[in-house]
Amino acid sequence: MGAIVFRDLIWHFPGKENELFLTFDDGPEPEITPWVLSELKKYNAKATFFCVGNKVEKNPSLYNQILAEGHSVGNHTYSHIKGWTTASENYVSDVDKAKEFIQSKLFRPPYGRIRPHQLKILKKDFKIVMWDVLSKDYDPKTTNEQCFNNVTDYAESGSIIVFHDNIKSQNNLFYALPKVLEYYSDQGFVFNSISF
Repeated sequence: MGAIVFRDLIWHFPGKENELFLTFDDGPEPEITPWVLSELKKYNAKATFFCVGNKVEKNPSLYNQILAEGHSVGNHTYSHIKGWTTASENYVSDVDKAKEFIQSKLFRPPYGRIRPHQLKILKKDFKIVMWDVLSKDYDPKTTNEQCFNNVTDYAESGSIIVFHDNIKSQNNLFYALPKVLEYYSDQGFVFNSISF
């Protein structure tokens, strides 16, 4: 799969006509993830879930449900730590701990923050997936409609879109995700998971 790579980071998939790549960070969360899976199923949409290792450890059946329903998963560290404020050795160790629970060659750094040295180490084992469209569902200052518009104003063929299947994002997610799925499905887009 060809991708635009900047410093070994994947931001967008060119040449993917009428394909979008929904991603969900920070789960699995029992109060949120099952609802997300149900919404995706309504549109036969596939997505990629960047899971936090300690949440997978607590919710293994939810993690298995994500896979069983045909979605892909990625490593989002074990304890959702910030790369910029964590020593590289500790950061890589946290990612390695998550590998015990998340079997994937995909990695996304929490907060999109990663140091060059951390990147150099992790790119040996992972494809590092970022995004070109951020819904900002997690931001309390973002209204429901703004969250929807943050996607529809910027997403195009090949876009990697970020939502969050966590409690903090629930209000905006529950409003925007169904509308995004309907909006793009009506235009003939398909939603695919990311895999290498």
